[in-house]
Amino acid sequence: MSEPLTVEELDALRRITTPTIANAIETFDVRPRSEGFMDSTIRCIFPELGAMAGYAVTATIAARERPQASVQRSALWDAVEKTPGPRIVVIEDLDYPNPVGSYWGEVHGSIFQGLGCAGTVTNGGVRDLDEVRATGFHFFASCVLVSHAYIHLVEVGAPVTVGGLMVRTGDLLHGDQHGVTSVPIEIARELPKAAGEVERQERRIIEYARSPECGADGLRKLLEPGR
Repeated sequence: MSEPLTVEELDALRRITTPTIANAIETFDVRPRSEGFMDSTIRCIFPELGAMAGYAVTATIAARERPQASVQRSALWDAVEKTPGPRIVVIEDLDYPNPVGSYWGEVHGSIFQGLGCAGTVTNGGVRDLDEVRATGFHFFASCVLVSHAYIHLVEVGAPVTVGGLMVRTGDLLHGDQHGVTSVPIEIARELPKAAGEVERQERRIIEYARSPECGADGLRKLLEPGR
C-alpha cells in the first residue's frame, strides 16, 4: 500500500462531499465512471455527522444459524490495529439480502471507536441508533435491525463485496449522506485541488442558471462550446 495520508490530508478529504470526490476522481480517468462506489442498498444512517474518510478493515459475518465454529472477535481487533488510521470496518453480511442479526450497536461501536475507527460500512444491519449517534461513530448499512441473533465473525481480512463494490483491507474510502466511494490511493493527495476546480466550473453554470439572463443560447455557450 502507498504511504498513508497524513491527518491533514485526510481532513482535507473530509471537508469535501462524496459526490464532489466522485466528480474529482473522474477527471483523472483512472477507472470507468460507473465503477468504484457502492450502490443505493447502502445508506447513511447518520447524515448529520458529515463525511467520513479512512482505511478499510474487512470481515464477513453471519447470524441466521447458531455457529458450529467462529473466528474470535479479537482477530478483527488485531486487524484494525495493523491498519493505518483512521479505520473503517467494512463487513459483508453473508445473510444478505435478508440479514437477521446486527453486529453493530452501542457495544461494538464503542469498542471500535476506541480502537481508532471512524465508522462501519455493512450490507447488514445496525441498531442502538440514538446511543451510537451521540458518539459520532458513523453507520452505513442496508437496514436497521432489532436483534443480534447468532451474530458471529466468519472471516477477517479477505476481500468483501458490499453494495456491489469489492473492498480490500487498506482501501481508502469516503462516505457521507450520499453514499460511499473508494478513493484510488495514487490520486488521493491530488483530489482536493481537483475538487476545487470541479466546483469552480460548476459554480459558473449554477450562477448563470439562477440569473435572469439564463437561456438556451447562454447554456449552449457554457456547456457545448465546441458545437
